[in-house]
Amino acid sequence: MPYRVFLKKHEERRIADGHAWVYANEVDHIDGSGKNGDLATVYDAAGRFLGRGFINHLSKILVRILLRNDTETVDRDFFVRRIRAANDVRVRLGFTDCYRAVFAESDDLPALIVDKYHDVLSIQVLSLGMELHKAEIVDALVEVFSPRGIYERSDVEVRKKEGLELHKGPLYGDFSPRVFITENGLQMIADLENGQKTGYFLDQKENRFAIRRYCKDAEVLDCFCNVGGFSLNAAAAGASHVTALDISEKALEDVRENAAQNGFSDRIETECGDVFERLRAYKSAGRRFGVVILDPPAFAKTANDVKNAYRGYKDINILGMKLVEKGGFLVTASCSHYMSATLFERMLKEAAHESGRRIRVFESRTQAPDHPALLAADETTYLKFYILQVL
Repeated sequence: MPYRVFLKKHEERRIADGHAWVYANEVDHIDGSGKNGDLATVYDAAGRFLGRGFINHLSKILVRILLRNDTETVDRDFFVRRIRAANDVRVRLGFTDCYRAVFAESDDLPALIVDKYHDVLSIQVLSLGMELHKAEIVDALVEVFSPRGIYERSDVEVRKKEGLELHKGPLYGDFSPRVFITENGLQMIADLENGQKTGYFLDQKENRFAIRRYCKDAEVLDCFCNVGGFSLNAAAAGASHVTALDISEKALEDVRENAAQNGFSDRIETECGDVFERLRAYKSAGRRFGVVILDPPAFAKTANDVKNAYRGYKDINILGMKLVEKGGFLVTASCSHYMSATLFERMLKEAAHESGRRIRVFESRTQAPDHPALLAADETTYLKFYILQVL
């Protein structure tokens, strides 16, 4: 008999509300037998059906709920239906060239990410259950998108918790992993092989456009610039000069190529170095900027990191506030869901106090709508993005 997972009393609420993760410590007992990666049926303590999903005893997330009924089967046609439904929503919202087509749990496909870069797809497969169905997933993606190619970026540490090796490489088609995309009317390179996440930070696309109204005629400092998404939008808005700062010379090579592609080479300057050190050097030298952008990597990757991450975010935001000229703007973000919006706002208040600056909030935003969040799953709401005026 296939696995039947029974939760402890009062542990069903979160799952019933739509969260997909069943943790091992929430389980009372398991009946049946099988192997890791099989479909298991989950019940509450009274034996009421909650859903079915892939089981993995190697992971703290014992089951990832995939089905909310007890009749549907998981096969190629299932993946075609789910992927097409997810993509149809993005198309209806007006996304075309580059966007997240499948956002895992938010699209009822736990542990599967699909990003579209022009005519090439980049995917992440993050659980054993999805890994065992990868061939069907690829077939489904070919049917739905007819892509020129599919690249896999399953080179993230979370796979080790599933007992999986890290992997990246082409899965379908003959193509270069460096793909030209159009974002906010700008031509950019997405490096599917070596770029961040699946190739590029798609979740900030609308926030990058949002900074344009604040950058006209301003001298802009773009920190942790990666391949220059914010820098390009600042230049497109008419910034007088943009300094793109990152510790990766490889990323800065792409910034320069992207700047040349869009005719901004005369206004975008790159600087390689540690952002914390460079900000302190700017402060010592008396430099001031009309707009300072802080888009750091996740300082808190686990709950245990939050205390140190809080100090890091506060330190860098104090420096950023001190470098903004009077009446200028600080653009600041956090991409860690462990750093909640409430905690991030508290940090900003403390940073303002300690920097001696009075702050006005002009915009508070989150990830782009192709990264929808589930109300029942806090993990899916992760990006905090603020545009602040420094007085």
